[in-house]
Amino acid sequence: MYKATDKICELMSREEDAIQIISRFGLEMGVGEQSIAEACESHAVHSPTFLAIINYKVFKQKASIEDIDIPTLQKYLRNAHTYFLDFQLPHLRRSLIEALIPADPTTKIPTLILRCYDEFVEEIRTHIEHENQGLYEEHAHDDQRITDKLTEIKNLIIKYYPSSNDTSHTGTITYTLIRVMSDLWHTEQDFADHCAIEDEILRPALTNANQSSYPYQLIQTNEPLSERERDVLIQIVRGLSNKEIADTLCISTHTVITHRKNITRKLNIHSTAGLTIYAIVNKLVNLNNLE
Repeated sequence: MYKATDKICELMSREEDAIQIISRFGLEMGVGEQSIAEACESHAVHSPTFLAIINYKVFKQKASIEDIDIPTLQKYLRNAHTYFLDFQLPHLRRSLIEALIPADPTTKIPTLILRCYDEFVEEIRTHIEHENQGLYEEHAHDDQRITDKLTEIKNLIIKYYPSSNDTSHTGTITYTLIRVMSDLWHTEQDFADHCAIEDEILRPALTNANQSSYPYQLIQTNEPLSERERDVLIQIVRGLSNKEIADTLCISTHTVITHRKNITRKLNIHSTAGLTIYAIVNKLVNLNNLE
């Protein structure tokens, strides 16, 4: 574990995430031979909180709640929010578009993947806005769902990225696609760590200050879809409402809702665009019939 007396330059050269963490605390380059404590003091940063985040990210070692300065940690998290919204997510979208250009557009899958990403960005934007307002309890279960959506986009590309009509790209993984997958992977891990810091450090600290904390859990399965679930999926992809699906299949609206929940749980796909990609690739729908 890192200590206050360790040189911050050595931390920055050894740990991949250190520069990102340091920037979110408001520290700068040009640290010279300063210790972690000296660098934090020169920038008015609470060094035990800084060490708590570093050691959690690197070693998954949780600090004592009494060592956490809540305003310092909240400033760190707000700076992370700014990074996600103002830099990383727009950059990732540009990279995603560039990676999808060589893909066969007639499959509609490139457009649907991008739609999945835009839905993810809107959800994370709303989530971050609420967190910046301190509304942690009302959105306790958002973190894992948002992380799942980013994982979903990555998996949609891995499983269903369409071949190109350009013979120079057919059967190849382009450098651009390699880069965007790497960016997706790092963003997924960064956001997951960010959420874990909120859950494992901030919320217990808030609880200790007579505020709130709460758990979340993720349930995953590899069960196949039943025949009726496939029927419901086809109608979802066609754009029908729950009532219209119920009327078409002669079942109750409540049953439709249950099937939709089971489909989402089994496929681990939460967006209509993602379900559409799944249905296209698995030949459950005729591409020509989709608007």
